[in-house]
Amino acid sequence: MTLTPAQGAADVAPGEPVTVAVADGKVGEVKLTGADGKVVAGKPKEDGSGWESAEPLGYGKTYTVTAAATGTDGKPVTSTSTFSTAKPGRQIGVSINLVEGETVGVGLPLIFTFTANVPDKAATEKALKIVTEPQAEGAFHWFGEKTVMWRPKEYFKPGTKISVNAAIYGKNLGNNTFGREDKPAKVVVGDKLVATADGGTHQMKVVVNDQEVKQMPISMGKPSSSTPAGTYTVMSEHTGYTMDSSTYGVPTDSKAGYRTFVKYAVRMSNSGIFYHSAPWSVGSQGKRNVSHGCINLSTENAKWLMDTSKKGDIITVTNSGPQVLEPTDGWSVWQMSWDDWKTGGDRN
Repeated sequence: MTLTPAQGAADVAPGEPVTVAVADGKVGEVKLTGADGKVVAGKPKEDGSGWESAEPLGYGKTYTVTAAATGTDGKPVTSTSTFSTAKPGRQIGVSINLVEGETVGVGLPLIFTFTANVPDKAATEKALKIVTEPQAEGAFHWFGEKTVMWRPKEYFKPGTKISVNAAIYGKNLGNNTFGREDKPAKVVVGDKLVATADGGTHQMKVVVNDQEVKQMPISMGKPSSSTPAGTYTVMSEHTGYTMDSSTYGVPTDSKAGYRTFVKYAVRMSNSGIFYHSAPWSVGSQGKRNVSHGCINLSTENAKWLMDTSKKGDIITVTNSGPQVLEPTDGWSVWQMSWDDWKTGGDRN
């Protein structure tokens, strides 16, 4: 019978399970208790080959596990292990870009943002549990020291169930840095919506589940501020939003500056690219590009698209000018090839 952690073990990560493994026999009663006498829940394996704790331990605590088993020869065996858990040098938290129960688009990356730099990225990835039904091949990619994203190789299939658990509590994420708490969420992938905005024809074509459902006149960035070409992922939706050029470094009182309220706005990048209602440019929509970089739509069409689309949907911009969308700008993960994505980014 093997008990893990072993007798006398110290600095045990409290997020890792306590286990009992039995060879040539079957496990019997197992009791895991803290120094205060509180019992920690656990359950045996169905085949009797072992036992595993079912709830996390506390930081800086002492525990004792006592286990009994019966050998194939009928002889009883008991074993005990007393060990202590780690006291973290620091604790960090994590947020995820999911809301429990929501419906998301086929292009949504799963984003984990930590409250401080992560010392051991491999250990951190191991703690991030992602289950998709049906199964989708995917990989992690780090952007800096605090953010890691997971995306599938290809778009999710509509109807895919995604279960995420950033199970970082009690896990050593490197240099005595431990996770503060777990963050779980379950979401479902909705209809496949792909919108293509063409700066040459000044039209946006909306395709849902591979069937074209609508075509709308648009106006994109004028030559001096062209809309970056590429594949965007819808980030957030806003009813009532003030477009402010100062948010990306252009003073509102400068010649190229602006501060304008719009009724409907949907964020496509961190650099300030939205599709939004623009009643002032309806005369140019379908004819010429006059915006500061955003995709202008009539109020009616902007409302329709926002009502139809969702976070994680895909918007592709073509024939818009010389600028190209950067994969690091917002959730634009589809701008990166799968081979480049699999390198892991700033993992090392």
